[in-house]
Formats: sequence, structure tokens, C-alpha cells
Amino acid sequence: MLLACHHLSKSFGTDVIIRDATFLIEDKEKAAIVGINGAGKTTLLEMITGSLSPDSGEVVTSRDAVIGYLSQHQGLDSSGTIYDEVFSSNRRLLDMESALRDLEEAMKSAPESRAAALADEYAALNHSFELIGGYSYRSEVTGVLKGLGFTEADFDKRCSQLSGGLKTRIALAKLLLLRPDLIILDEPTNHLDISSVKWLEDYLRSYPGAVLIVAHDRYFLDRIASKIIEIDNGAVTVFSGNYTDYAIKKEALRLAALSAYENQQSYIKHQEEVIRKLHSFNREKSVKRARSREKMLEKMDVLERPTQVRSDMSLSFSTGGVRSGDDVLTVKDLAKAYGGKKLFEHVDLDIKRGESVAVIGENGTGKTTLLKILNGLVPADHGTFRLGTNVTIGYYDQEQQLLSNDKNVFDEIQDAYPKMTNTEVRNALALFLFTGDDVFKPVSALSGGERGRLSLAKLILSPCNFLILDEPTNHLDIVSKEVLENALETYEGTLLFVSHDRYFVSRLAGRIIELEGRRFIDYRGDYEYYLEKKEAAALIPQRFTPSEKPASSSRDDWQRKKDLEAARRKRENDMKKIEDAISGLEARCEEIDTLLTKEEVFTDNSKCMELTAEQSDIRAQIDELFEKWSELEETKDPEGL
Repeated sequence: MLLACHHLSKSFGTDVIIRDATFLIEDKEKAAIVGINGAGKTTLLEMITGSLSPDSGEVVTSRDAVIGYLSQHQGLDSSGTIYDEVFSSNRRLLDMESALRDLEEAMKSAPESRAAALADEYAALNHSFELIGGYSYRSEVTGVLKGLGFTEADFDKRCSQLSGGLKTRIALAKLLLLRPDLIILDEPTNHLDISSVKWLEDYLRSYPGAVLIVAHDRYFLDRIASKIIEIDNGAVTVFSGNYTDYAIKKEALRLAALSAYENQQSYIKHQEEVIRKLHSFNREKSVKRARSREKMLEKMDVLERPTQVRSDMSLSFSTGGVRSGDDVLTVKDLAKAYGGKKLFEHVDLDIKRGESVAVIGENGTGKTTLLKILNGLVPADHGTFRLGTNVTIGYYDQEQQLLSNDKNVFDEIQDAYPKMTNTEVRNALALFLFTGDDVFKPVSALSGGERGRLSLAKLILSPCNFLILDEPTNHLDIVSKEVLENALETYEGTLLFVSHDRYFVSRLAGRIIELEGRRFIDYRGDYEYYLEKKEAAALIPQRFTPSEKPASSSRDDWQRKKDLEAARRKRENDMKKIEDAISGLEARCEEIDTLLTKEEVFTDNSKCMELTAEQSDIRAQIDELFEKWSELEETKDPEGL
């Protein structure tokens, strides 16, 4: 047992957030906490980490267990570079490395009487340093930073100049490199693109310690979690298995509870009808029987109706009855750059009526910029785009720049739709969980999730036959995502959206557009088709040329494939040579370790220093070779060679 929560409870005023929560986290276990927004997930994490005291109950951790916590809004106050900030995260390793350097200096000038003791101390410390990955630490820092979406060109950037999302990534990198016994992550995927999320999945799945996460990414939860801890109306329930297993079990339990509730309600109504009839007989025996049945009902534990699956939020997008032409969008030779950096160029794209198209790619490549150009919010540097006949756009902006911070929620809707009555505005907002005094909250005071729901409310009230959505699932909990997916699946218009939520993309997209290397690559199939094509080793993606044949001849294609295959073989051969070189160097290191244990060696000060110096040089060579091997291994795409 690594961590145990016993009967934790927490309330804020009259609102019960967590009630009698009891669960365990075992060594190496991967668990997730789920629940709708506001259910108390972050509150539970804060009680576990000690930043919030429970009203009752206790949190117990195993002796000497190290817990690392990444909160949802992680602050990072540093003027250092990205690399230096992350590299300095594991103080234990750095202190040990510094101690080794000090010992090396001491051994150079130590008298013979101290040499043997220093050599023993050095050998012991060096062995410990090696066991905890000290000699591979620099390579690991580079690997983690690249895995989280940073390039080597980013390493020297100052942390103080970064956005909040990038600072959160740095905090995540520091936590991973700290290697705690238990990693606790609150919404770690919010600021990551698809490739970074996949890298984090692989890292956490193979992580030797335990992991406890809060996330709304269902693919992420399915691949990592083997235990689900659910918070529902304050009650905490533990389910074994991943998110899909949990969802199936949860629905079965909900249906069973609903059936029990309905059966009991039917029984109560029947008894009440019998009691009414017995009283109507107005006989001594009938009155006694009626009172007996009344007492029985009074003693009965009445079941509560089980919560429905967000029955209070039901969406339906309308085209307003206007059918667009077959050609919804045509883009010709579009290009855009910012500050000398080209985002994309030579973009030719067409979208037909009824298509559902997902735009994916790494953060900062220009996906959002493309949508802004199509909505007239940003000018293109070159090229044109044209909307088809009778096309009306409905646009969801992930930054919610189309909301007015000087208005309240009610006025935001009423001013946009002045013909709606007060009652109609309130009813519309209630669909998006704005009820009571919530409708008068200032837009400037709304959370990210509330701003997202308000933007969706404005969008759904505006009939359109071409929806353009930029990260519509950001800040939505899993249930709200499913409600939105259900609405979009029945939408009769055309859909173009940017998303890094793979489950959302998989469920809705019939076509994938990937922005990579300043070009758009067309995968005319769903997300599974896209994955298959990406995994095919010899895949050469086709540019957007829907009405033209590829410009290159078949001979050119053959030569290109041949060159790529040759480059791939060279990469594999180079990696094999490096692996062999590393094996040889490591064997020599082990040989030196054995020599240093022999009396004739560790009593010979000069010989001992000679061997330790050689070993230090070998370690440096191994580090350099690991760097080269890592660079080759990361070059998965043959075109990157």
C-alpha cells in the first residue's frame, strides 16, 4: 500500500463535496479520478497532497514515500532557460554528481593514507549514482522535453517569456524527472497536442511508480488507468478496469438502481391506493389495516432517483432549414506567416456538403490561424478562399474572443438575440447549466468551462449549415463532451473542427487533415484509417490536390521510395553500431568496477586514480553516444533523415 484515504469528507458551507471517501493506491498502480466539473476531483487531490484539510477522515502514506503533484493551474516563477529549469529539477542527482566531482578532485591530491578511503567512498557513491540513472539523466531531460513538444531550438528560451500553457508543460517535465513514488496529475493533457499526449501515455504506462490522474481525455484514461475512482454527488466509488470498463459497469449499476427505484415507487403508489380504499370503507378493521400499512411505509427506506446522464443538458444544432450548395469551402494557395515564421503555405483545400473534417497537428503549427482566416478574423498573406452557395457559418472560438467581458451572461445572449423574451433567454441558458443568479454573473468572472458553455449557447441559437469549431471540448467534462458529440452526430450540416481530443475526433471525423511541416496532408478516412496510414512505414502522404493527379511521375515516386528506404537502412545500421559501441564501453566500466574491488588496485593510489579517470571518460562517451542514438531513434519519419 502506497497511499490510503480513510473516510475523507469535505464541505464548503452547506455544500457537501466529498462524503466518506475510502480507497487505496497500491505500489505501481495507475488510477484515475473521474466526475463532472464541480464534482470535487481537485478538492480530493488537494486533501491527498495536504494543501487542503479534510473535515473528517485521514490520508496515510507509506513511510518515506515521495509524492509529486502537478496542479491544474501550476505556477512557474523562473527567469532561467527551459533546459536549465528542467535539468535542475532532480536535486538529489545534481548533488550526487557534484559530490562525485569533489571526490575526484580530492583523490588527485590525497595522501596515501586517505586514498583507499576516498576510492571506496567514490566507488560506492558512483554505484548509487549509476543505479538511479545519473549517467543517463541529461539524455532523459532532452527526451522528456522533446516528448512534451519542445524542440532543441526552444531549450534556451527564458521561462519568464512563455505562456501559461508552456509553463505548465515545464512543470510537468520537472515532475516526471523527479521520479516520485506517486505522480499526481490534475488535467495534464489540457495544454498538450496529440503527439505529446501519446508520448505522455507511453511514459506513464511504463513508469515504475504509481500514478493518480484527473483527466477528461477518454483515450488517455483507457490506455493508462487500471482503476477508476468516481465522484458522484459527493459519493466516492471505486471501479476496477479502465474508463471503458467503468462506463459499462456504471451504466449497468445506474439502470439497476433506476429499476429498483421505479419498482419501489410503483409499490408505494399501490400501497397508498390500498390505504385510501381502506379508509374509504370506514370500518374498524379497515382503518386498523390502513394504519398498519401507513406505519410500514413510514419505516421504509425510500430510494433516491439515480442521477441521469446529464439529462439537464440536451443540445441540438440546427441548419435553419437552409441547404448549402455541394461545394461548401474552396481554398486556393493559402499561406500565412507570423514574425517571419511560416505557419503554412500553398494550401489547396475543398470541403463538400455533409463532410465532417478534423484538423489535427502539433500546437503552434497554425490550425487555429486557419480557422480564423476562414472566419475573416485574420488576413491571409497569400491565396484565397471561397464559401459555397447559401453557406452560413457558425464559429466556436476556443479563446472565446467573441464574448464581451463587460456584459453578464444574460445580456450576452439577449443582446445577440434581441427578439428572444426573458423567459426564452433563461430557458436557453438553463440548457447549458446557467440557472438562478448564475445568469447574472459577469462574463469576465466565468471559468474556462463556463465561458465554453456560454459560447456553445450562442452558437446553438444561431442556425447555420457550416460549423467551424476550434477545440470545442476544452474545459468540458466527459459527460458534457458526450452530450456535444451526440448533438454533432445528428447535425445535418457540414463540420470542420480542430481538436486534440482523440475520442472526439474518432467519433465524429470522416476525414482527417494533418498540419505538418507547413503543409496539410489529406487522409480521406476516419481516425482509425489515419492511424493505419501513419503507422505504415513506407507511407508518402498526398497533398491537397482533390481534382488533380500528383505532379511527380511514377519513376520519380519509385526513386523517392528507393531513397527513403536507403535512408531508413542507414539509420538502422547507425543505431546498431552505436548500440554495439555502448555495450563495449559498459563492459569496460564493469571491468573497472571489478578491478577497483581488488586489494592490489585500491591500495595503489595512482592506479586507482587512473582507472577512475578512465571510467569518467567512458561515462562521457556513453552519454554522447546515447544522445546520438536518441536523435536517430526519434527520427521515425523517413523524410526526417
